[in-house]
Amino acid sequence: MDADRILSHRPKFLTQKQREDYFQNGYIMLEAAIPARTIRDLNDVTQSFVEKSRSVPESNGVFDVDRGHTADNPKLRRLSSPVDQHEAYWNFASNGLMADIAEDLVGPDVKFHHSKLNFKWAGAGQEVKWHQDIQAWPHTDYSPLTMGIYLHDTSLEMGPLLCIPESQNGELFDHFDESGRWVGHILDKDLDRVDTGRAETLMGPAGSITIHNCRTVHASEPNLSPIGRPLLLHTYSSGDSFPYTPNPIPSPHSGTVIRGQRPRWAHHDPRPCIVPPDWSGGYGSIFAQQEKTGSSARAM
Repeated sequence: MDADRILSHRPKFLTQKQREDYFQNGYIMLEAAIPARTIRDLNDVTQSFVEKSRSVPESNGVFDVDRGHTADNPKLRRLSSPVDQHEAYWNFASNGLMADIAEDLVGPDVKFHHSKLNFKWAGAGQEVKWHQDIQAWPHTDYSPLTMGIYLHDTSLEMGPLLCIPESQNGELFDHFDESGRWVGHILDKDLDRVDTGRAETLMGPAGSITIHNCRTVHASEPNLSPIGRPLLLHTYSSGDSFPYTPNPIPSPHSGTVIRGQRPRWAHHDPRPCIVPPDWSGGYGSIFAQQEKTGSSARAM
């Protein structure tokens, strides 16, 4: 569904100005939008998975662990598909506030695509280099968006999200290197075409939500603080948007229509989209893909 049709529907949660800002800039930030009790509940569940990771010696299909991870000193990079790991995550992603916000930005028919819980561990949490999301999971249009929920207060030193305004209307960058290997970020040779100097830093208290379009160029710096930064991420699309390729983070919930109904017609954006690698052998995480290369998030 295109932006004009989406904006013609009465909003459920966002103001019309917030919706217009999203379509103009490619992202918005909602400070402290989630009730404190909900955040406490999500943090409790999240901490239970940190405890479970103590018995995991290396990365597997659920946990992506960082270098130096041990039972005494757990270091997580990602909990894969949290909506499949605990009902609290799925209930939060598919109902109420999150569904309302998704409906305001993708239209009355809302489809769930995937989720992940990224960690930036205290003192050493990894950066995420400049990239766009849609190259990893191309769809028939560019309605997909990702909501990031700050489970802790997130300051500048904790490596919050960086977004470049209006970049969703620009170039779709190759995320393969010169040898044809998927690296999951914009190559150094292409960064001179990205105006990283305009990037906005999206900081906020616990319960804040960052929302960015699948074409928006974004990144985040390392977490240099003594406090960890868990970021819960859920991706949604318009109901009439369909993936071209298998989901890199497969889930029984993928493709579930959480609002409205499944349309009978697919919406096709005339702009083409590059196709990613075959993810059937496993994806891991963006941290695992990007750590193989050396470009920096702050290439300004």
